[in-house]
Amino acid sequence: MLGGQVLAEWQAGLDDLFALVASRFYRVEPRRLAFAYIRGLLAPLERRNGWTIAEHAGRRSPNAVQEMLYSPCWKPDLVRDDVRDYLVKHLGSADGVLIADDTGFVKKGVRSAGVQRQYSGTAGKVENCQIGTFLAYATPKGRALIDRELYLPKSWTDDQQRCERAAVPDDVGFVTKPQQARTMIERAVAAQVPFAWFTADEAFGQNPGLRDWLHEQDIAYVMATRNDDEVPAGLHTDRPVKDMIADIRAGAWQRLSCGDGPPRPPGLRLGLDADPGPVRP
Repeated sequence: MLGGQVLAEWQAGLDDLFALVASRFYRVEPRRLAFAYIRGLLAPLERRNGWTIAEHAGRRSPNAVQEMLYSPCWKPDLVRDDVRDYLVKHLGSADGVLIADDTGFVKKGVRSAGVQRQYSGTAGKVENCQIGTFLAYATPKGRALIDRELYLPKSWTDDQQRCERAAVPDDVGFVTKPQQARTMIERAVAAQVPFAWFTADEAFGQNPGLRDWLHEQDIAYVMATRNDDEVPAGLHTDRPVKDMIADIRAGAWQRLSCGDGPPRPPGLRLGLDADPGPVRP
């Protein structure tokens, strides 16, 4: 009986949540398919793909669900904004943190937008995959994704016919992942998402353009970079990170673990020594 009550409450909560974005779907059929798609993503399926989600929705093939995803009958960016506003309402905090990161989605074919052989952190190696750049929001109340951008390599943006076949808009050009991070931070700032600082790994931290922009916007940040990377150290002065660290007195650092990560190859050195934990003054 308790299980049935919990299920009913969960269903009611999902109904209320989807009602926040239902108006972004301009026809009944894609609206119903979108709701079925979300239920499939949340269902305890052994594997989640187009076929299994379609079958869970009572469809014989994934065609209708896939067509719904790129249908002009709804506005994905408006749904993104609705979801972000909902999350900020429940998780928002002035000491929140914005986090940029990219992740790979392994694919078999060559037709999905942005797919090619490229490094995927998810797989830990070069794979045939798509890459998405994401912006997460973390506060003492919880954490969630609030924005996303699909990374399109130059092999795609330089091939107009290939982009047309994958329904990529004509005005979409090549954009680096740090540039995508900047765009998403700009959207968060424009939406008045409360946060204290921004963080990202070395794929973003090694980009001087992103660092300079964050500095110009007076956005505090902590990003990983190489120990030989030169960063601003004063008026018109750049210095390697390792030299700046060497100037800090012994014992002024606190070593913190960023969590369990994938196994590293033998002999790989991070920072100034082989200890995997990041440090901060």
